[in-house]
Amino acid sequence: MATPQDVTERVAEYLGSTGLDFEQSKPGTFVVTLPGERKLLTTVSIVVGNHAVSINSFVARAPEENHVGVYRWILERNRKTYAVAYALDHLGDIYLSGRLSLDAISAEELDRVLGCILEYSDGSFNTLLELGFTTAIRKEWQWRVEHGEPTTNLEAFRHLIE
Repeated sequence: MATPQDVTERVAEYLGSTGLDFEQSKPGTFVVTLPGERKLLTTVSIVVGNHAVSINSFVARAPEENHVGVYRWILERNRKTYAVAYALDHLGDIYLSGRLSLDAISAEELDRVLGCILEYSDGSFNTLLELGFTTAIRKEWQWRVEHGEPTTNLEAFRHLIE
């Protein structure tokens, strides 16, 4: 049976071998930064507890509009996720959250879970923005065009403008 100390050592060893940016703020508490494509950075918190490892990652802030559409979309995705699920905090911000038993933690499992988090966070980012922030995206696009500012990082949303 794995102990919290054993698991903390496993997590530190795994993260050290990956080349990912991470820090251990206190024993058993890690913050990992995953590079993405749509969402440039995904920050993951890994906390080794007495009985389980908690894994949490911020995905997007609370939607400004179309709350039902956004929440329906993430609930439908929860049926297909591995080890983590979309969740909301008290502000309505969207997270990925999960718990794994201490015995489940290995380099392979950490790699799988972090890969899933990156896919779910980065892969869903533009869809969540489109569903929950269409008006803001349109206003930002219009402002940039009117002021001669680049729209490069908004190109994924061009179809909302045309």
